[in-house]
Amino acid sequence: MNRPDTLGALRDSGYKVLTVKDEMRANLIRKMRSKEELFPGIIGYDQTVVPALVNAILARHDIILLGLRGQAKSRIVRQLISLLDEYVPIVKGSEINDNPFEPVSKAAADMIRECGDRTPIEWLHRSRRYGEKLATPDVTMADLIGDIDPIKAAAQRLHYAHEGAIHFGIVPRSNRGIFAINELPDLQPRIQVGLFNILEEKDIQIRGFNIRIPLDIMLVFTANPEDYTNRGNIITPLKDRIDSQILTHYPRSLDEAIRITEQEAHIQREGRTIRVPQFFREIIEQIAFEARKSEYVDQKSGVSARLTIAAMENLISNAERRAIMVNDDVVIPRISDLPHVLPGLTGKIELVFEGEQEGSVKVSKALVGKAVRETFKKYFPDPLRKRSRGAGEGQAVRQATGDDSEYGKIIQWFEAGNRVEVSDDMTRESYQRELDKVKGLREVTRRHMSNIDEKYELPSVMEFVLDGLHQNSKIAKDEIDHATSYKDLVGSIFAGQGKMYEED
Repeated sequence: MNRPDTLGALRDSGYKVLTVKDEMRANLIRKMRSKEELFPGIIGYDQTVVPALVNAILARHDIILLGLRGQAKSRIVRQLISLLDEYVPIVKGSEINDNPFEPVSKAAADMIRECGDRTPIEWLHRSRRYGEKLATPDVTMADLIGDIDPIKAAAQRLHYAHEGAIHFGIVPRSNRGIFAINELPDLQPRIQVGLFNILEEKDIQIRGFNIRIPLDIMLVFTANPEDYTNRGNIITPLKDRIDSQILTHYPRSLDEAIRITEQEAHIQREGRTIRVPQFFREIIEQIAFEARKSEYVDQKSGVSARLTIAAMENLISNAERRAIMVNDDVVIPRISDLPHVLPGLTGKIELVFEGEQEGSVKVSKALVGKAVRETFKKYFPDPLRKRSRGAGEGQAVRQATGDDSEYGKIIQWFEAGNRVEVSDDMTRESYQRELDKVKGLREVTRRHMSNIDEKYELPSVMEFVLDGLHQNSKIAKDEIDHATSYKDLVGSIFAGQGKMYEED
């Protein structure tokens, strides 16, 4: 496409310059009419956040996204540039992207006055029309708005009162585009005051200059509610000037959470086939769901989606490490790999006082255990379900010990003093042979999960059954380094062991 390169050619082409908000509004309407996806990769917000965003853009509002950590606020903000035109014309060399028809800087106005229709024009891509600043306590007005540049004044022999001595900050340099401030409460109150004019009057004033520079800009902010009291505050007059406050949230269903992790996590590995059974995906996501309702976790801080992403990557990595060690082309996780997700959990959950007393590792292990227990109930009968009425006394006793339950043969095998030991570095064949020692385990597994792959997935599901029985206090489990052993619960209790951890 041939684009005009002078002001005269631009005027002759009939090109009309829209304000940023009108431009975004027009492009949004076009996308909606053509049924284009508005925010690719944003999952779980179709009925909540996205409609609120659409309404705000249609209303030409400045926006604040308010939500806990890991709720895709920054990703949404950065996708707003897709609603800008691909290219817009500016006066060539302009520091603040001057509109050729209505320049606001002295330099651009002087050039047009001198050159007229011969004024050179350049075209600015939408990617260069976005500015972003992370709010920190040391941010100054000079960073955002600008200040006098003594070196520039000296080099050009300008008086400090001359507009040409100004060094523009990031806000005016984002003129005719979008400017975002992340973590707004961290900005000092006196700096927040400096944003008043930009939001309301759409202009800036630098130092004591008797000049007014009107800006064409859309302002977007993000904030975490927890920051309001812990690190700072959004002053009331500033909140009043932000047109729309949009609340974000965590995934509300397990399926949405799984889709997010699949999209974001580094799961595919070079040179090997990756097989992740569905129940493993559900366990990983359930960890976050359990953390978001745990009394040991500080719910005001939130539990980021990055927790499950890191946990899944660690799970796959440990399975990959085993595949490399035993020279296996297929990477498939096992329940005995779950302890290796802890490094992805312990640094991502904020604990309340009681949680700090327990320790992050113990709390994280308890969350993993609860996730396994909840997921197990979706695929297998509940080991703790009540037996139907009418059973005789002898039958009731047998039910209490698991003799005639769905898992009777398995539990009896352990009650006879048997145990199995698995480790995360066993070959697939050794792993399968060890689990096949348990009488009835293969039959129960295949009865309730008949569609699994016999060669690769069956062993992992068999250990899932054992761990599910452990999480429901039917058998005991010990974890030492890289080895896991399952054994009789009663014998372990008398030996002073049993379940190694539990969250009350």
